[in-house]
Amino acid sequence: MDEKILKALGEPKRFLLLQLMAERGYCVRALARLSYLSESAVSQHLKTLREAGLVYGVKKGYYTHYCLDKNALNSYIDELTRIRDTKSKPCNGPFYGCPESEYLRCKSYVPPEQRRKEDNTHA
Repeated sequence: MDEKILKALGEPKRFLLLQLMAERGYCVRALARLSYLSESAVSQHLKTLREAGLVYGVKKGYYTHYCLDKNALNSYIDELTRIRDTKSKPCNGPFYGCPESEYLRCKSYVPPEQRRKEDNTHA
């Protein structure tokens, strides 16, 4: 997934703008009123959302109405769904952050004496 998309979705105010545009397109002024943001802030957030490919503008006379690109959003949802549905596999290497009760049962557990040897060979 593109870093621009993650950045765009990670900001609560941009996420709010996406929610507002889910049903219909809005101009900057309407989005500003609905979101309680300044028009300048909305414009900056829309720029980020446009660059991520999540919204597009439709010129209507003097104004541009911004709409959620649901096809683009669906492709990102599909990618996240693939990640969610990937079957977990047992770890195949030393995991040093696991709780003791877990790593003692883990098939890839490496005793501390052996870990020091491995760490020295990589240095």
